[in-house]
Amino acid sequence: MISIKQAKIDFCQRLKDFVKSLNSYVSTQDRQWTIKGFIDIYRNIYTISADTKVLSKILEIHLFPKILEFAQNNDYAIVLPEHQNYYPDLSFVSIQDERIKFAVDLKTTYRLPDYPGFCNGFTLGSHGEYFINRNSTKNIQFPYKDYVAHFCLGIIYSRTDPASMDEVSSYQITQLRSITSVIHDLQFFVTEKWRLASDRSGSGNTANIGSIYRISDILSGNGMFSRLDEPWFDDYWMNYGKITMTTKTGSTKPITSLIDFIAYRGGDPNLIVPKSRKRRARKQRNNG
Repeated sequence: MISIKQAKIDFCQRLKDFVKSLNSYVSTQDRQWTIKGFIDIYRNIYTISADTKVLSKILEIHLFPKILEFAQNNDYAIVLPEHQNYYPDLSFVSIQDERIKFAVDLKTTYRLPDYPGFCNGFTLGSHGEYFINRNSTKNIQFPYKDYVAHFCLGIIYSRTDPASMDEVSSYQITQLRSITSVIHDLQFFVTEKWRLASDRSGSGNTANIGSIYRISDILSGNGMFSRLDEPWFDDYWMNYGKITMTTKTGSTKPITSLIDFIAYRGGDPNLIVPKSRKRRARKQRNNG
């Protein structure tokens, strides 16, 4: 029987090898997305909105047959979430040993043309109930502790400038190849989610973990916790905003930054990703 540690190593490597094949599946020779729109029974093609939620869902649908094929070829069953807002997008369960489960979330984001080398970022799941209570089944397919590892299968793409696209939104099928794709230059990556994490919440008032924004760091898994380890990531996000510290003025404030958390726990601040990188990433996001 394969060890759980070895199963993780094997699954991660096979998933990384798998995503290398996806560009040719989703892209034309000139690097445009092969999806041009949707078609009705009268053979009319309607172009796709550039809305990120719409694109993300269509990309999921487009990739699912290949992901299913990957699972079958590697002796895994895919369990889909029972509800729309459940984590993760895909649960891979070993056919040979049901103890071996991997969470795979599909993440998409777009490059920021005004900030070369940066993207818009994405969220990495909740740091709420199921993240804190690892036995919980609230909003998660299996308890968090049941997963050997948590991966992001991500796509970074460029949005086509609307000015370069035809204003016509409906085409005949004979015009298919003349339609400009709404996105292009798709780039795939696979990384454990803790390696992509920042120390900031990912979206408004919801309890979501935010990602880093520098593309080279995303591709290499060089997030703010990457020089620490996963237990630091877990500890920080389980306690995000719950622990207080005393400021120089004598008042107290909740700890919501990794540098303050490291100091509180007595860790080595030199293991945090350089602060200048974090500031620049945050600046581009706020202005994006």
